Amino acid sequence: MARALVLAARGRTSVDPNPAVGCVLVRDGELVGEGWHERAGGPHAEVRALEAAGERARGATAYVTLEPCAHHGRTPPCVGALLAAGVRRVVAAVEDPDPRVRGRGLAALAQAGVATTSGVLENAARVLNRGFFARHLRRRPWVVLKMALSLDGGFAARAGETTAVSGEEARWDVQKLRAAASAVLTGAGTVLSDDPRLNVRLPGDPPPRQPLRLVWDREGRTDPKARIYRETGPSAIVTSARHAARYAAAGVEPLVLDPDEGGAEPWRRLLERLAEREINILLVECGPRLAASCLAGGEPDEIVVYQACRFFGGGHYGLAATATPLAGERFLWLDVRPLGEDLRLRAVRREHASWVPDLRQEC
Repeated sequence: MARALVLAARGRTSVDPNPAVGCVLVRDGELVGEGWHERAGGPHAEVRALEAAGERARGATAYVTLEPCAHHGRTPPCVGALLAAGVRRVVAAVEDPDPRVRGRGLAALAQAGVATTSGVLENAARVLNRGFFARHLRRRPWVVLKMALSLDGGFAARAGETTAVSGEEARWDVQKLRAAASAVLTGAGTVLSDDPRLNVRLPGDPPPRQPLRLVWDREGRTDPKARIYRETGPSAIVTSARHAARYAAAGVEPLVLDPDEGGAEPWRRLLERLAEREINILLVECGPRLAASCLAGGEPDEIVVYQACRFFGGGHYGLAATATPLAGERFLWLDVRPLGEDLRLRAVRREHASWVPDLRQEC
């Protein structure tokens, strides 16, 4: 199962909105086939492993990181493929949280006379697909709040000023966060001051999958011609009803959140809407006001901070400059490591404490 998890991790940045899954086939103590889910719409891990094994799959044990699917989705059900290949035993790390599956895959295999086991390295399998589990079990994505800060807590020297807080190594690491995300959210202030692209610029052939780019702009301040709306890949604006038509006319998809719903309510509604769009992981990359709002609502499941060894001095633009009261959520440290001249710090909400050992390994 450990090998299957290693294989599954290869698909983390390419299979969205599907889960990353790996499969290993063993017969008479010998590995006879292995595979992983490489992209949404492509063959699942079990099918890849069966193709690699050929006739040697008959009588084998399949170790798979997620319960085999028993429904027709983008591809036929894996349960049928395993039965047709003559696999005699299936060991799953964890049951699939998707209500279309959720125990039905293992039950169908057992009914057909295949021995089944589940719960092997279950925690590690849940951590690998934590966004997929959050979407199906909590009706919201796994939220990662990313911040780049000076030693005195500044996002920038002054409001509205473009400042490169962290170095090249840290910025490259952010690319990896984006590649693993289903969507990236920023605020209107960041778009107005930086005109960012917020796309994935990692090398690859084919080019990397682009997450949905979102701008929180309920006052309609951003230009529909801003780069974030025009880059390759999907984008949308989170705005109010009175601004939606203007952006739609300019070719920018509006996600309407009415401004009279104060406090953390808009966050809850947005996360529910994103879950409906099959968003597994939401990366929040923004300035202090939106970051403080995210924290005040207790939304982040994970926080990633890139700490620069520099000071901005008096009047800097940071969390302390916002009027938003921050939530009293406690977080647990996962990892602290140097990246060039900066530090990367990662933490997770205390309610996910049981996942900490496996999350630390992933760091």
